[in-house]
Amino acid sequence: MDSFAGRVLAWYDLHGRHDLPWQQDASPYRVWVSEIMLQQTQVSTVIPYYQRFMDHFPTVDKLARAPLDDVLHLWSGLGYYARGRNLHKAAQQIVSQFNGQLPDNLEEVMSLPGIGRSTAGAILALSRGQHHAILDGNVKRVLCRFHEVDGWSGESATLKTLWSLAEQHTPRRRVADYTQAIMDLGATVCTRHRPACTVCPVADDCGAARSGRQHVLPVARPRRERPLRRTQCLVVESFRGEVLLQRRPAEGIWGGLWSFPELNNSDAVDQWCERMLGDVAMVRREAEAIRHGFSHFELLIEPVRILLADEPARALDNQQFVWYNPALDKVGVPAPVSAFLKKLNEADR
Repeated sequence: MDSFAGRVLAWYDLHGRHDLPWQQDASPYRVWVSEIMLQQTQVSTVIPYYQRFMDHFPTVDKLARAPLDDVLHLWSGLGYYARGRNLHKAAQQIVSQFNGQLPDNLEEVMSLPGIGRSTAGAILALSRGQHHAILDGNVKRVLCRFHEVDGWSGESATLKTLWSLAEQHTPRRRVADYTQAIMDLGATVCTRHRPACTVCPVADDCGAARSGRQHVLPVARPRRERPLRRTQCLVVESFRGEVLLQRRPAEGIWGGLWSFPELNNSDAVDQWCERMLGDVAMVRREAEAIRHGFSHFELLIEPVRILLADEPARALDNQQFVWYNPALDKVGVPAPVSAFLKKLNEADR
């Protein structure tokens, strides 16, 4: 066994994480769900979402048969909602194409929506002990520092180097343990800021530790200013206290979730209300803006509250619109929208 892997495994036996929810009965389905949730999200954030999700969807068949709204409702607040949509789509594909069993072949696992090479390798290594390297963010950080890899990992040449190193270090024996160990090492010791080099099992041979370059490796993505986008939305409240939500397109931000209707550039508030709701008595109020950061831009949502005095004169398409009662309805709502509604409710008490 490679000495790097041996030291990482010895450290893991004493200090690694052995009681994570998906490590108990580490079936391919349970590991797959955890790996999708853990993409770009910390373990501590994922655990409660994972436990609720598995309580509702204990099998791939139940997930495949569930309405997408039920899936997205449980995903609300976890972010990167395309993961939830892809998980649901992949479950349906597993049932229809693979007899309800997650494939045991790397290429077939990678053919499922939302699963790339590293995620597929992790699923098969952790649940079936297959020999596959992984290269998530934690592993990239460990390898970049240990081998002093210069270059941003988003560049193809750097990524190719990192994959080669990941394969070189992945042992034939105890591959499941090593897979968890190398992720744990990056998450708890070789952290992004202030890595704990004094307790790292491979620090003696780590290039970055010896040269004092831990703070510059891995090389950061070239910095770009995030542009600010603005949008105006309507918070239409019925006289029963429900709020009108519109399903967002499947692609794009908050895809498939329910959010406040947005005004396009050619629409005024009164025109939208007349076209969509008909002639109905209403009171218009201003509301505090919502600011939300995405990876590539900042979004400023400028809401306008519309309070209806009676029933709208026109019926709305129930495939595109829903009158939402937060206390009763279970649909997928983006976290900023949910927080805004909660704040609104508290202010009206």
